[in-house]
Amino acid sequence: MKESRRRFLAQGLAAAALLAGAKAQGRTVRIGYSISKTGPYATGAGITTLPNYRLWVEEVNAAGGLKLASGPARIAVVEYDDRSSPEEAIRNIERLITQDKVDFVLPPWGTAMNLAVAPVFARHGYPQVAVTNLSEKTPELVRRWPSYFSFLGLPSQYAEALALLLRNLAAAGKGGRRVAVVHTDDEFGLELSGAFRRAAQKEGLELVYFQSYPQGFSDFQSLLNAVKGRNPDAFVAFSYPAETLALPEAAAVVGFNPAVFFLGVGTAFPVFRQRYGTRAEGIMGLGGVAPNQAWRGYLERHRAVTGQEPDRWASQATYASLQALKAAIETAGKVDRFQIVRLLRQETFDTILGPLRLEGNIFRGNWLIGQWQDGEFVALMPERPGAQAPRVPKPAWSR
Repeated sequence: MKESRRRFLAQGLAAAALLAGAKAQGRTVRIGYSISKTGPYATGAGITTLPNYRLWVEEVNAAGGLKLASGPARIAVVEYDDRSSPEEAIRNIERLITQDKVDFVLPPWGTAMNLAVAPVFARHGYPQVAVTNLSEKTPELVRRWPSYFSFLGLPSQYAEALALLLRNLAAAGKGGRRVAVVHTDDEFGLELSGAFRRAAQKEGLELVYFQSYPQGFSDFQSLLNAVKGRNPDAFVAFSYPAETLALPEAAAVVGFNPAVFFLGVGTAFPVFRQRYGTRAEGIMGLGGVAPNQAWRGYLERHRAVTGQEPDRWASQATYASLQALKAAIETAGKVDRFQIVRLLRQETFDTILGPLRLEGNIFRGNWLIGQWQDGEFVALMPERPGAQAPRVPKPAWSR
């Protein structure tokens, strides 16, 4: 009788354990995002943002899910295409929050898109862990929307680092002070070029050419011929990926090869190296990596899960932002968005970028300026451990 009772109790405990396991397997945290899978922003989103969202979800779920006080919870994803339209992104995020009832929303790609959807995140109290947004207005936006975060810093950081680099090169006799600037005529280009103009004046640089171009512009040979006529020592383009990929080819055609050739978003993309090969050598741009163990491990995981390489700027920051979000969720122990926003504002997080702390909701510890050297887009600025020495002048264009 006692033996039968022991077997009955053991069977009951086993059944309870199986039931608890089944419930744990069924527990989910719903995360949604609206991303540019089509349209002009799809290139950037498809290289920088979407692969990291998928990598992070895959890794969290493979490790058993988010560790909440009530037990592990797997991530379930709801995904929409915003077609590179701010209006569509706003509608999608409203739908994710009010109809799909997701627990968290991840941000879209691009400065303009993140600024457009910020009021929606704020109105519903959702943390906006934005990465691909560069705006000098961020401190003002944070005061208005305390749940708004920026993981790439401020345009002035990049502009000041570039102006300082050019000044240092001129002082070392590796370049002159004559600089030509072109920029895309939108929020991103206007803010970065404006910040660079101020920084260049402070560092004693001479702006011999300063011109915007509209979105969709393609006649870069004519533009660079005009720039070439001013005989600059350095060329700076605050450009988006399509323009960034087109400018070196146009420069080679017109025979424009200044000592410093700097391009904007897309220089750090693996597709840039794939397109130009050894001709990418010496080209500078936004971002950069310190090729340390953390970078190499992340690079291999990214390749294995997504089938492609990350970019050498915002990809790391995107993944680090998700590491910070995960840590905040697990520290809170539940889906408490108010608490998670508080933790993101106050705590320091262990990430692939090292210890990450948001100062006034802004992470200011990124690599700012990089250069293609021996097949890798290495960090040059700021001048700190891990930064490489710039190689100037840039090699002549090869055919």
